[in-house]
Amino acid sequence: QAQLVESGGGEVQTGGSRRLSCTISGRNFGSLAWFRQAPGKERQFVGGISFAGGSPVYGDFVKGRFTISRGDADNTVYLQMNSLDSDDTAVYYCAGRSATVISRSRSQYRSWGQGTQVTVSS
Repeated sequence: QAQLVESGGGEVQTGGSRRLSCTISGRNFGSLAWFRQAPGKERQFVGGISFAGGSPVYGDFVKGRFTISRGDADNTVYLQMNSLDSDDTAVYYCAGRSATVISRSRSQYRSWGQGTQVTVSS
């Protein structure tokens, strides 16, 4: 059974950086995405990466601040976040799907991690 586990969340000051990890076990995915959900808001696409190759894609709000990368063994995907501000405070989730095409729609992902909280404070 597929399992996704996020780690690396915590509190960070405005302007700071944080790296999140998503560890994959139990199956191989074609693509993996990061989403986030702030209190009272819908779950939002942060970015995604295909294990078939190609460049990651990002949500419009990222504006070059975040980078998604794969670990050497393809069982870990990272989300490096820089220049964080209070709007980035949210629970961050990773999600996997079989298709290698990255989808921005949360409904296209059946496998989800439990989420990790990132809080940006001034």
